[in-house]
Amino acid sequence: MALFARTTRSTRLTRTGKLFLEHVPRVFAALEQARDSVRASASGFQGQLRIALSDGITPSRLPALLARCRLDEPEVDIRLFEVPLAQQIRGLHDDLYDVGFAQSDEVGGGIHAEPVWSDTLMVAVPARHPILSHKRIPLEEVLRYPLVMCDPDVCEGHAKQIERVLRRVDIEPLVAERVTSADLMMVLVSAGFALGLAGAAHIEASHEVGVVARPLVGRAPLLRTYLLYLDSGPSEVLSRFIERVQIIGSQEPSKPE
Repeated sequence: MALFARTTRSTRLTRTGKLFLEHVPRVFAALEQARDSVRASASGFQGQLRIALSDGITPSRLPALLARCRLDEPEVDIRLFEVPLAQQIRGLHDDLYDVGFAQSDEVGGGIHAEPVWSDTLMVAVPARHPILSHKRIPLEEVLRYPLVMCDPDVCEGHAKQIERVLRRVDIEPLVAERVTSADLMMVLVSAGFALGLAGAAHIEASHEVGVVARPLVGRAPLLRTYLLYLDSGPSEVLSRFIERVQIIGSQEPSKPE
């Protein structure tokens, strides 16, 4: 079985080699997780929970959730993985992750997507921007200005939710920059580069000087976060984790002032 086709001038992958290469990242990830599991066991942990995070996660929720997990089950080793949504879905099927969070329920068959909490979508505005004359900003007015948006390849679920909101008006958005995190978005907004669209909690958590959060006119859109896990039935450790997520999710979502 040849993986490479070699000539005197070049070396290239064969079709078999390309298929093999697709599996290499998963193999190395599984080996790394096996090593981590052994280390966790040697350190006294009696279980492990592998959590994938995609699209960002509401900052005020994650610390409270992890603190509750540590308090209730300190013997369970928690591992966090920040990955794109497509990689999270593959990882759940391949047993690389036990559970995940994402801002999309379009996850295909075999995976349960449970809505667990929401965050109010806000406009992040540079201080002294003329649009601040609006206490609540019409979407049409937002689209008069350049926007900094999340990269849909990295933050797929978040980008799709924002896209659905923008489709409410027949105006093509002017995208000045695509970013991979809410933190970088807030940096660019603070610098006066563009307006941003993000959850209220992300704007508040950034503590970026010179960023003002304003709600949109009308009923406030919500960015929904989903808990993803296999339909085959959660383990006891995962079942208890899901219960904690539901408790955190029962809290009121952040609302515009």
